Amino acid sequence: MTGRIRPTTYQVQMRIFEVAGCVYVRTQGDHLVYHYPGAKRPVVIPKYKEVPVFIIRNNMKVIGMSVEEYNSMLNKV
Repeated sequence: MTGRIRPTTYQVQMRIFEVAGCVYVRTQGDHLVYHYPGAKRPVVIPKYKEVPVFIIRNNMKVIGMSVEEYNSMLNKV
């Protein structure tokens, strides 16, 4: 199943990025803002029932997470 990312709820995204080392900073409107050490910008997770794949991939790129790492964390949460 590697290489395939599917939309998930924002709660699942919160858990994945917290496990990856992101720290919750604040809520701005309907977006959750996380800090990741060494990242050039914050990780932003919108409070959607289904977070689109392009947002997940952008957040992965911000912290340097591979698809394999993402899928292994998805299986843990």
